[in-house]
Amino acid sequence: MCNLRSFFTPLLAVLLLQSLVVVVSAQGSASTWQTLTGNRPVVIARGGFSGLFPDSSSVAFQFATLTSLPDVVLWCDVQLTKDGVGICAPDLRLDNSTSIAQVMKNKDKLYLVNGIPTRGWFTVDFTLNELSLVFLTQGIYSRSERFDYSYPIQTVEDVANLKPPGLWLNIQHDAFFTQHNLSMRSYVLSLYRRVVINHLSSPEAGFLRSIVKRFNLNITKLVFRFLEPNVIEPSTNETYGSLSKNFTFIKTFASGILIPKSYIWPLDASNYLQPHTSIVSDAHKAGLEVFVSEFYNDVPLSYNYSYDPVTEYLRFVDNGEFSVDGVLSDFPVTPSATIDCFSGLGKNATPQVNLSVISKNGASGDYPGCTDLAYQKAILDGADVIDCPVQISKDGIPFCLGSINLYESTTVAQSSYSNREQNIPQIKAGRGIFTFSLTWSEIQNLSPVITNPYSKYELLRNPKFRISGKFLTLSDFLALAKNTSSLSGVLISIENAAYLIEKEGLPVTDKVLDVLSKAGYDDPTSKKVMIESTNSSVLMKFRDKNNYELVYRIEEDIQDAEDAALKDIKDFANSVVISKASVFPESSLFLTGVTNVVPKLQSHGLSVYVETFSNEFVSQAWDFFSDSTVEINSYVMGANISGVITEFPLTSARYKRNRCLGKELPSYMSPAQPGGLMQLISLFALPPAEPPNPVLTATDVKEGPLPSHTASPPPVPGGGATAGPPGAPNGLPKIGACIFLSNLAMLITILLLL
Repeated sequence: MCNLRSFFTPLLAVLLLQSLVVVVSAQGSASTWQTLTGNRPVVIARGGFSGLFPDSSSVAFQFATLTSLPDVVLWCDVQLTKDGVGICAPDLRLDNSTSIAQVMKNKDKLYLVNGIPTRGWFTVDFTLNELSLVFLTQGIYSRSERFDYSYPIQTVEDVANLKPPGLWLNIQHDAFFTQHNLSMRSYVLSLYRRVVINHLSSPEAGFLRSIVKRFNLNITKLVFRFLEPNVIEPSTNETYGSLSKNFTFIKTFASGILIPKSYIWPLDASNYLQPHTSIVSDAHKAGLEVFVSEFYNDVPLSYNYSYDPVTEYLRFVDNGEFSVDGVLSDFPVTPSATIDCFSGLGKNATPQVNLSVISKNGASGDYPGCTDLAYQKAILDGADVIDCPVQISKDGIPFCLGSINLYESTTVAQSSYSNREQNIPQIKAGRGIFTFSLTWSEIQNLSPVITNPYSKYELLRNPKFRISGKFLTLSDFLALAKNTSSLSGVLISIENAAYLIEKEGLPVTDKVLDVLSKAGYDDPTSKKVMIESTNSSVLMKFRDKNNYELVYRIEEDIQDAEDAALKDIKDFANSVVISKASVFPESSLFLTGVTNVVPKLQSHGLSVYVETFSNEFVSQAWDFFSDSTVEINSYVMGANISGVITEFPLTSARYKRNRCLGKELPSYMSPAQPGGLMQLISLFALPPAEPPNPVLTATDVKEGPLPSHTASPPPVPGGGATAGPPGAPNGLPKIGACIFLSNLAMLITILLLL
C-alpha cells in the first residue's frame, strides 16, 4: 500500500490535524455513573470520525483520537481481501465507500449475502495489492464529498499502528467469508497474537462461541451485536428480539451486547419517544455491558430531542435511571463533550461564561413563534432575554409576531380574510395579508403556525404542536416577563415603522413607549429593556430612555465596517446584532476565515450579539460537525461575542453552564479553527472562491427621522397598495458570503517538513 500519494496525503493531514485542535486531558464528569462497572461510558468512533471524513480513512481515525475523550475506542468493520488480509471498510461491497467502480470497471459480481442476491464490488474478489489503486469516498451522500479520493484503504494493522487508546473490531459476515474459502476465525486468532484487541463484536453467535475460549477475556471483551428484532440470527435460528430476552445464554460467550437505540428508547409512528424499555437494567443484572449503536448527528432525530444531539446522548447516559456503557458514533466529539462536560449538569449550575441567551420569537424551534407556548418554553429552557417582534393591528394594538405578513406564521391563508391580500414592496416582495389589515380580534381568530425553515430537507419541527398556542399582545408579553424571576430582560424589535406611521397612520414607536411605561418598565429597577431595529431612526426615538439598551441590527452579511459607520452607530445604539456569516464567512459550508467585525464593534464600545442559531444540522458549516453546541462554542470562545439569538434557547443556556468551560479547554470543547478544514481538502476538490461581503459604510447607517404621526390616510381603492421598490434596511446589497483566508505560515511549515 505504499505509493507517493498514499504517503504524502496522510502525512499532510496529520500535520494539519494537530494544528486544528488543542489536546487536553478530560476534566472529569460530576456524574455518578449508572453503568455496569461504575465507570463513565466509553466513546466508540465508528470508522473514526466518519461523519465528516470517508469511513475508515487514516484522517478519520486520527481526527477521532484528537477530538474525543482520551480513552476513545476506534471501530473497524473488518473485511477480508482475496489474499486473506484484513481491511477496515464499512461493508462487504466497496462500491459505496471507495473509487473501485471507476478503477475496476466491469468487475462487479453477484453473490448471496445472508440469502439475498447482492451485486457489487466485493472485497473477496481483490487482493490487497489491487486495492492499493483504490481510494476512499464518503458513503453517505448528504455528507461532504470534498475529502474523497485522497486516502487509501487501511488494513487492520495500519489502524493498530496508530496506537489508539482502544481498538474495536466488528466481524459482521463470518458466514459469507467461509463460503469464499476465507476463515475470519483464523485471521482474528492470528491477529490477536500481534495486536491488542480491546473489543470484538459480531452479530453471529456461532462465531463468538467458536473463539471465546481462545481469548483472554480480561484483555478482549467479546460483544454480541443485535440486529433488528425481526431478523433471524443464523446459528440459533432465533430472532434477535427473542435473544434479547435470553441474556443467560448470551453471557456464556459474551461480556456485553451492542444494540440499536430503538431497543432502549422506541419511537412511535410519528417519531416521538415512547417510554424506555428495561433492556439496560436487565442486561446489567445479567452481568452484561450495554453498548448502543446508530448515533449520527446528521440524521433526523426524535422530535423530543429538538435536533440537538447532546440532548439525545444525555437520554442514554444521564437520565437518572440507567446509563449505557458505551455509544457508537460517527461524530465522537459530541458524546465526548456530553459525557465530560454536560452529564450531571443541573439547571442551576453556575454559568461559566458571560453570555446572553436571547430567544428568537421565543423557543420557536419547538412551538409556533411568539406564542404563549414558545415563550414559556424559552423561559423553562433558561433564556436570559425573551423577545417580542412588535406588529400592530388595524385597530392599533401592538402584539408579538415574527413577521408583518400573516401568511408566514398563521393560518390566514385558510381563513375568510383572503380578500385583504395586498402587494406592498416597501415592506416585502410578493403579496401578503398584513397585520395592519386585520383588527386584533380578527387576528385572534387565526391559529399560529410553526415555521419550518428546513422543510426541503424533510426536517420538520414538532409537528404534534404545529398549530398550537395563542398570540400575545405586547402588554401580555411584558407582564409575563415581569413576573418571571429567571429573566434578566426583554428585547422589543420594531421594523417598518416609517411605513406604518406614514401610510397606515399607526405610530408603532409611540405605542411601544406607552405600553412599556404602563407596564412599569420605565422604572430603573425593572428588568432590562432592549429595543432592536434595523433603522437608526427608530432607535433615535428611544434615545432619551437612559435605562434602555438600544440594539442596531445589521441585516446583511458584512466583511468589515468603516470607523465612521461605527461612530455613527455609537451615537444611537449600545449594541449591535450581526449575522453568523459576518463573523465566520464560509464557502460551500466550509469556514474560510474570521472577519474583524466583532473586535472593531467592541473597540467602539458596542456589545455584539449574533443571529440566528438553530439546531438543525443543515444550518451549520461542516466545521461544526453537525453539532449546534460546537457551533455556539466556536462563536463564544473563538469570536468572543456577547450573546446569541436562538430559536432553541435550551442548547445555548446549557452550553454556558458546562463544566469544561471552567478550566483549560479539552479538545472537544475547543472552538473550530476557521479555514482549518479547508486546508485538508485536496486542491482539485476545493470549493470555488466567492466574492467578499460588502463593507458597512456611514452612508448605510445614516437615516432621516421618522415621519410625524398624522391622521390615518384614506384607504386605497380596491384594497391594494403601491409603492416604490424597497431598499435594503441598511442600504447594503444582499450578496453571497465568502472570503478565502489561507494559513500561510502553517503551509510553509508543512513544506519545510516534507
